[in-house]
Amino acid sequence: MIHKTQEENADESVATRSSPSACQPDHPFGRSGAAAFKLEPRHRALALFTADSDDVSYIAIDEATKKAAVDVVYASSFYGGAAHASGPYSGEFIGILAAETPGDVEEGLRIAVDYAQNRVSFLTADPEGKLIFLSHLVSSCGTYVAEQAGIPVGTALAWLIAPPLEATFGLDAALKAADVRLVKHFPPPSETNFSGGWLAGDQAACQAACQAFTEAVLGVDASPLERI
Repeated sequence: MIHKTQEENADESVATRSSPSACQPDHPFGRSGAAAFKLEPRHRALALFTADSDDVSYIAIDEATKKAAVDVVYASSFYGGAAHASGPYSGEFIGILAAETPGDVEEGLRIAVDYAQNRVSFLTADPEGKLIFLSHLVSSCGTYVAEQAGIPVGTALAWLIAPPLEATFGLDAALKAADVRLVKHFPPPSETNFSGGWLAGDQAACQAACQAFTEAVLGVDASPLERI
């Protein structure tokens, strides 16, 4: 069975939604903190949030840079993932948005939270939800992802994440199936013990890469010991 990306609403795919753990506007930000995060003089207002899904949140904060006058000044995953969070509001990700005005940064935060909750999600390969993965088409990247990957703003990406074996097998399948190139690799294990990468190309090629990755992950789940 082919599970498609969440935006395509495959009838039998199972999505796992991300939830914010905490959201806090912070403005004006203190000078010592500004130096620590290497803020520019125009960054007078900040918004901090944590969430229980790191990759969904990275996509969401990048989306905020496309729709609001905000910059991502810090983003990081937490070791062990949400299941081993350090506190009740930790989740597995923290992101910090910065803007010139409180209104701008609050708008960016609203966009990021809404996108994480409603527009992108991990999928499960099995009814019990033991194997989760992300196979998501980013039709046009914003400033954060562009800087991280060294690609132009507006580039389309296949955002592909899974447990280490499935991700490695799936990335190889995606690269063989579509005219895409690997612009960011997350070798195993990541902070949350996953792996994956960002593949760049035109939208059609990235969609084909997402499909190939999904099929590969589902194939591993269906026959994990096929070669033995």
